[in-house]
Amino acid sequence: MSAAGPPQGARPPGGERRGAPVGGDHASATAAERLERRVAIDALPDYRERIDVRSPAEYAIDHIPGAASHPVLDNEERTRIGTMHACDSAFAARQAGAAIVARNIAAMLEGAFRDKPRDWAPLVYCWRGGQRSRSLTHVLNEIGWRAVQLAGGYRAYRRNVVGLLATVPGRFDYRVVCGLTGSGKSRLIAALADEGAQVLDLERIARHRGSLLGDLPVDPQPTQKAFESGLVAVLQQLEPTRPVYVESESKRIGTVQLPESLLAAMRGAPCIRLELPRALRIELLKAEYAHFLVDPAALAARLLRLVPLHGKKAVEQWTDAAKAGDWDRVIAELLDLHYDPAYTRSIGRNFPRIADAVTVAPAAATDDAFRALAREIDAEDRLRVTV
Repeated sequence: MSAAGPPQGARPPGGERRGAPVGGDHASATAAERLERRVAIDALPDYRERIDVRSPAEYAIDHIPGAASHPVLDNEERTRIGTMHACDSAFAARQAGAAIVARNIAAMLEGAFRDKPRDWAPLVYCWRGGQRSRSLTHVLNEIGWRAVQLAGGYRAYRRNVVGLLATVPGRFDYRVVCGLTGSGKSRLIAALADEGAQVLDLERIARHRGSLLGDLPVDPQPTQKAFESGLVAVLQQLEPTRPVYVESESKRIGTVQLPESLLAAMRGAPCIRLELPRALRIELLKAEYAHFLVDPAALAARLLRLVPLHGKKAVEQWTDAAKAGDWDRVIAELLDLHYDPAYTRSIGRNFPRIADAVTVAPAAATDDAFRALAREIDAEDRLRVTV
């Protein structure tokens, strides 16, 4: 039976409804309208404006990139309606929930959506493509906007992300930038991006520098799901015909973990060894971790994690030197006794092609020098691909 209604003259299932239009069932027509307003996950790129109507807590865990949060039920309201559904009745919960949703949608129309143009066509989604997103989609379309509902909601999006992570990372030809801590790997990745090369900046997506001290002071890390959403969004913008530069990361960057498919592709890729004199590494690290220079107590708290490896006495000496402002000594000893030995042990094990790596070095530890090096590296890679 088609969505337009039963065949001419047939009796609709359950009996004919009063007021049904001649030649079709009103309920079936309404269902058809709903279907027309639903789009599958593969249509997501067609809708740049995206509305997440889930609660703020759900949105904070993860959301579709670019989606704005406009909850039809906030955290407390969602909990209250859920409790009512479980302990009272589904009918009472729907009745109370509908009143709250109506008020919240009215606030959106009078606020955030007030100046939207007549041809506005947002994509709306909730957890599974149910009543929360359907409610807002219906109201927006009744006004005259061309809103659509994402079929399956965030759950369908998340399944798609998991599926893509299993296959997409293996499509690319990576160049892994390796080097000791403070050699400027992140700066080279940024310079390559500035020069038009393709990069996968994992530390930017993870919002972490990938070391014991790598937390960014005012930018907390994303959840694992949000990290994976950001990773997929970047991977989908890359071209498989061009090389992709990526830093030699371990399996975990702070609190987030790289997918196995990406790790496997990176660990089998050719490497570029970046070198910088020790004195310049110290200067570069002082610039990149300047927040510790003005807050030695924060550094002392992080260094406590090294007690099992280096002993309480060594950590106390580093802490005292930091309090005294002897940063060159602190950084030099951390490099010599902790970071360099750990990196040397792990790099050959995790990136076996480091043995055949091309060694490069900037003329100085400046942005201009790193950009010049980036131009040289990318030009050689382009020539190699052409040949």
